[in-house]
Amino acid sequence: MQKDSKLFDDFAKLASGAAGTIADMKREVEAMVMDKVEKILSRMNLVRREEFEVVRLMAEQARLKQENLEKKLAELEKSLESK
Repeated sequence: MQKDSKLFDDFAKLASGAAGTIADMKREVEAMVMDKVEKILSRMNLVRREEFEVVRLMAEQARLKQENLEKKLAELEKSLESK
């Protein structure tokens, strides 16, 4: 009976050790994959979302300013034609 108990204890220790090793391997593989992904993304010259939004806002403001200037120019040309 005690031999069976010792055998089960050994199996439990073996399973526990294997689970710990597998968890460590998983963490190591995840770290390696993340490192590779970061390297690939850095080579692609991608921009962050925040940077993109700032530039998009600047372009939108420039477009509105251009439209306003076009309206003013049209008004000035019209006033010059009427003189």
